[in-house]
Amino acid sequence: MGSDSEAEKSHLKDKEKEKKKLLALAPIAKPLAGKKLCKRTLKLVRKAAEYKCLKRGVKEVVKSIRRGQKGFCVIAGNISPIDVITHVPILCEEADIRYVYVPSKEDLANAGSTKRPTCCVLIQTKPNKGELGSTEQEKLKAEFDQVVSEVSELTSSIF
Repeated sequence: MGSDSEAEKSHLKDKEKEKKKLLALAPIAKPLAGKKLCKRTLKLVRKAAEYKCLKRGVKEVVKSIRRGQKGFCVIAGNISPIDVITHVPILCEEADIRYVYVPSKEDLANAGSTKRPTCCVLIQTKPNKGELGSTEQEKLKAEFDQVVSEVSELTSSIF
């Protein structure tokens, strides 16, 4: 009986954390990924970090976009001050790059295998240096295409 109450307490704590994440969201955080899409997106970020196909941080992402590199941008929705990332969605739209917001910068950093909270990441299908094996490239590309298509559907329903 004691374990049930502990499980319930941990479940309630998780719900409280989720509510806090949603309360800390910036008002411009649209399109915001739902739970399922957020999980898939963070999984894609984790895979891209593993294969070294990831640009982390506002400075690197903006530099890559301005150089004409293509990919998929994931932006944290709980950034304060918001001025740090307000220009990134505009750059993405001008460069025809899909982007989505996730609720937490901490979760984004964990998925991107960094200890510091990350504002945004740019996922590319090709690694920065070297080459990927053909099977790894296909897996990453398939997951990348799936997430981008879901984000496209989400974006079309919002705008």
